[in-house]
Amino acid sequence: MLIGSIIIVIAAAIIVSSMSSPAADSKPTEQTSQVAGETALQGSEELSSPGSDELVAAVGTHGGEPETGFDPISGWGYNHEPLVQSTLFKKDSEANLINDLATDYTISDDGLKWTVKIRSDVKFHDGEPLTAKDVAFTFNTAADASGSVDLSVLEKATAVDDYTVEFNLNDPQSTFINKLVALGIVPEHAYNSETYGSNPAGSGPYKFVQWDKGQQVIFEANPDYYGQEPYFKKLTILFMDSDAAFAAAKSGQIDLAEVPSTFADQKVDGMKIVSLESIDARGISFPMNPNTGEKTENGYVIGNDVTSDPAIRKALNIGIDRQALVDGALNGQGEEEFTGVDKLPWGNKEAIFEDGDIEGAKKILAEGGWTDTDGDGIVEKSDLKAEFTLLYPANAQERQALAVSMGEEAKKLGINIKVEGKSWDEIYTLCYSTPNVWGYGSLDPTDIYLRYYSKSYDPSTRNNVIMYNNPAVDNYLRTAITSPDQETANKNWQLAAWDGTTGFSAEGDASWMWMATINYVYIMDEDLDIGTPKIQPHGADIFGSILEWKRA
Repeated sequence: MLIGSIIIVIAAAIIVSSMSSPAADSKPTEQTSQVAGETALQGSEELSSPGSDELVAAVGTHGGEPETGFDPISGWGYNHEPLVQSTLFKKDSEANLINDLATDYTISDDGLKWTVKIRSDVKFHDGEPLTAKDVAFTFNTAADASGSVDLSVLEKATAVDDYTVEFNLNDPQSTFINKLVALGIVPEHAYNSETYGSNPAGSGPYKFVQWDKGQQVIFEANPDYYGQEPYFKKLTILFMDSDAAFAAAKSGQIDLAEVPSTFADQKVDGMKIVSLESIDARGISFPMNPNTGEKTENGYVIGNDVTSDPAIRKALNIGIDRQALVDGALNGQGEEEFTGVDKLPWGNKEAIFEDGDIEGAKKILAEGGWTDTDGDGIVEKSDLKAEFTLLYPANAQERQALAVSMGEEAKKLGINIKVEGKSWDEIYTLCYSTPNVWGYGSLDPTDIYLRYYSKSYDPSTRNNVIMYNNPAVDNYLRTAITSPDQETANKNWQLAAWDGTTGFSAEGDASWMWMATINYVYIMDEDLDIGTPKIQPHGADIFGSILEWKRA
């Protein structure tokens, strides 16, 4: 059963002045600046106060300040509340499908035609009506752009009439419904890919007002919104680093700030700490092939002689104590994770096992030919030492903490892990030969398909970076994604992880080492009521329940 987000109110009382160094994760596209955030604060004539219908926040939702602006076709709002735009469907706090623009949908018997009816009372912020033509335009444009929403299965979207849109697929896809949740609808008459992101018009609960790049973005409530009227009439999101955000919250300048997990024990007068569980998992990719000198089409080295040995991968998966990683690196703000999708309906409980078995791990290594013959504490096989570099994004302090902890724990097994922080541009050139700490978490199981299906390998999208290839797993994945019903699909997603004989999980090929899901930690005004949060995906979705927010 899917677990909903759990709010944990940790503390609210007295001011403390000493702070520990942050260990929270900064998303790859985050562009935060303490100076810029302070500039935005100084430029505010009047900040929120209890009872006010204006909200000022500093959060990393959507990966921080979007490089390409607030354009869904370029990735804005993917897996998150887009605020400005509407989507055809949404997911509620229990991950149930609910209507947004859509009123009904049907699927043809062969699974190749999806027909969606939409509301007839929706207007864009410029007053123009939203019709099926806008929906078809949005999906066709996004498919051509090959953006964040994978629409490779879409042959064409067509407006049948003003309020009916038809999606024709080139292959049945059980997960296509999730694409109809993920993509915000843009107006055909006002869309220009070069300018839309900087001045977007949509039909969502909030209207775009202004974007001061590097400082803040301001939204105002849409008076013509067809749904529930939001309590907060003005929403200002500041772009600032976590230390500056905490300081601003502590001084009462902002209502809400996302903070590192190391701040979870802090107590601030008039504020509360709220911790949201998530499905956002952290895992290490293990290149599956040895280094034979082969390179990708882009010229990047493929393969790793150490991680290509299943004994190394299995020993790490079995020997490392995941709960110790959570308690240490994450300050207790997370949960141990074994498959990357443990909490989801397509997670396989049979793939979860007792870890922290150091002796069992050493036995696997010895049986695989890895022994310490020179007494240096590192096992070797022939002349090959059991050591490798583990990458993490240099701006992701939480992933750094996990990587360092992994290195310390691996020493107990006789494996030497050298930890290095790199930019994402560097990681993308090295990830085919070097393990990396990644983050994934989505209510769309397509992620599993793209990560493990052999033919999904693509250097341009970084799908299946480990070049995993297991015919049995491929068969389960193809059955799952083309299945006509969700029950059959979920069963095959589960079998792909472990069928009792093989699978991508640690019980099978141990292709990745999943470590933990993280909690998202916020400090907020003690009078702020955020309703029932949505299930938090990769990058968080704190504004997913914005229509429920109010001041107590």
